[in-house]
Amino acid sequence: MSSERERELQAVTIGEPRRIDGPIEIADYDATWPNLFEREAARIRIALGDQVRVLEHAGSTSVPGLAAKPIIDIVLAVPDSSDEVAYVPALEAAGYTLRIREPDWFEHRVLKGPDTEVNLHVFSEGCEEIGRMLAFRDHLRSNQADRELYERTKRELAARDWEFMQDYADAKSAVVEEIVARTTT
Repeated sequence: MSSERERELQAVTIGEPRRIDGPIEIADYDATWPNLFEREAARIRIALGDQVRVLEHAGSTSVPGLAAKPIIDIVLAVPDSSDEVAYVPALEAAGYTLRIREPDWFEHRVLKGPDTEVNLHVFSEGCEEIGRMLAFRDHLRSNQADRELYERTKRELAARDWEFMQDYADAKSAVVEEIVARTTT
């Protein structure tokens, strides 16, 4: 990885970026993934109460039948994701750890779960990226051809060696954008 790429990742990562240095694990769909989301959603609701504006299971684990990295992606909207003092301490008390801070990309934050592989994506209420993520999820749930295209792409890319998970995620961008474009037509 170039030193430029290392600097980019370090700039948004709290602590050291976690290296993968190999292929990505993709698991066949697991019917327990929705239950894991529900458990985490309950934990988040207890921790944040009425600050929760949107709380949705997103990502590949939210699409029945789709193979995925066994990491539960959760989208959370709070009044202002840049106001970390308003929500991060409560989530940390519930066992979450703040790992990513992206002020230049929708004030996005990512927290990791306490005892389940979770990526908790935090955005401000009304953020357009929430709608995009949920439209992508909903489209994959209802469109078998695009679900198969996405799974094929993920499996092909996952088999390669990657230094960081973000590199794999970035490599999927073209097919994600292609599918997202179909969600608006």
